[in-house]
Amino acid sequence: MTEPISVTALNQYIKGLLDRDRLLSQVLVRSEISNYKVYPSGHHYFSLKDAESSIRCVMFRREAGTLRFRPENGMKVVVTGRVSLFPRDGVYQLYCSRMVPDGVGELAFAFEQLKNRLYREGLFDSAHKQPIPSFPHTIALVTSPAGAAVRDMIRILGTRWPLAEVLVVPVRVQGEEAPQEICQALELINLCHMADLIITGRGGGTMEDLWAFNEEAVARAIYRSEIPVISAVGHEPDVTIADFVADLRAATPSNGAELAVPDQRDLRETLDHLEARLQSTMDRAIQQRRDQLHQVQGSPFLHSPLRSIQEKRLLLDYHQQRLAHGMERQVQQARQNIGRLAASLDALSPFQVLNRGYSIAQGQDGTVVSAVDQVTPGDALSIRVSDGTVFCTATGKEKHRWQKKR
Repeated sequence: MTEPISVTALNQYIKGLLDRDRLLSQVLVRSEISNYKVYPSGHHYFSLKDAESSIRCVMFRREAGTLRFRPENGMKVVVTGRVSLFPRDGVYQLYCSRMVPDGVGELAFAFEQLKNRLYREGLFDSAHKQPIPSFPHTIALVTSPAGAAVRDMIRILGTRWPLAEVLVVPVRVQGEEAPQEICQALELINLCHMADLIITGRGGGTMEDLWAFNEEAVARAIYRSEIPVISAVGHEPDVTIADFVADLRAATPSNGAELAVPDQRDLRETLDHLEARLQSTMDRAIQQRRDQLHQVQGSPFLHSPLRSIQEKRLLLDYHQQRLAHGMERQVQQARQNIGRLAASLDALSPFQVLNRGYSIAQGQDGTVVSAVDQVTPGDALSIRVSDGTVFCTATGKEKHRWQKKR
C-alpha cells in the first residue's frame, strides 16, 4: 500500500509529467479569445475556447511585448506555447510564447487594427492638417544618415531650392529602437524650433522593414508636432500609418523633397513672365504720357498765352455787357410794374373822391362821421375838402328817409 502524499507533491508530480511530455512542450492551438485581461504587471491572462471546451492561458510580459496587435475578446488567433500546471491552484494552462491572428498576417492585421482605432480618435482628420510653407527656410530630415533616401532628398532639395537650409537628424528607421528614436527626434525639433518643415521617412522595403512608421508612438508624435510634417516612406505603393497622420503624404522620399520646396526654374520662369508683363505695362503708361504731352505741346495757349488771355478778356466783356443789359431790362420792367401798381392805388384813394366835390366829416377824435347818430348838437367837427379843412360846430341833426321806388 502506497504512502499518502500532499497536494503540493501531487501537483508537482503532475507538472513534471506535463513538462517532460515533448508533445505538450510545443503546441499550436487555433481558437477564439475570451475573458482577455492585462494586469498591471504586464502579464496577459485569457482563455481560448471553441464550441465545447476552453483552456486557461497566460502570456508573460516579455512575450506580450512582442505582439504587433492588440488582442480582443472574440478574436480568432493561433497561439504557440507549452502546456503545464500551476501547482498553487492545481489547474493546467497554456503558457503562450507567440500569438498571431488567424487567417491573416500578423503585421497586416495590426496595421488595420491601429489604423481603424486612430481614425476613430480623429488623428487622420483634415482639420488637423497644417499647411506646408511655400518657401521653407530650414528643412529637417528625420531619417537614416546612411541610406540612399537621404542622399536623394539632399540632392533634390539643393537643385530645386538651394536657399533652404537642410538639417539631417539621424535616426534608425528599422528595428526595435527605431520608433523611439524617431519620436525623440520629432520632439527635439519641435522643442528647439530647429526647422519650419520636417520630412520623415526611408527608402523601400518589406512591410516589416517599414514597420517603425506603423507604430502608434510614431503616429502620435507626428500628430503632436507643431511643425508641418511630410511623410515619405518606401515606394509609391507602400502606405504606412505615418502617411495618414502626417500633414502631407509623399509617395517616395524623392517625392517628399519635391513637395517640400518650389522649383527655382519654375519660379524664374514665373518671375520672367511677370517682368515682361510689368515692362509692357510700363511701356504703355509711358506712351500714354507721351501722347498727352504732345497734345499739350500742340495747345495754342502754350504757343501764344497772351492771345488766349485777350480772347478770354473779350469773352468776359461780352458776358459783362449781356449782364448789364439784362439788369437794365429787369429794372425797367420793375419800374413799369411799380407805376401800374401806384395808379391802381391812387384810383382807390379817398382823396380822389374829394377832388370830385365830396367832403369827409370827422369828430374830435378823428373818427369819420358816416351817420347822423354819431353827432350830437354842439359837437366840434372838421370837414375835409379837396384843398383844406373846415372846422365847425353841429347845431342840429336831421335824418333823411329814403324810399324805394316802386
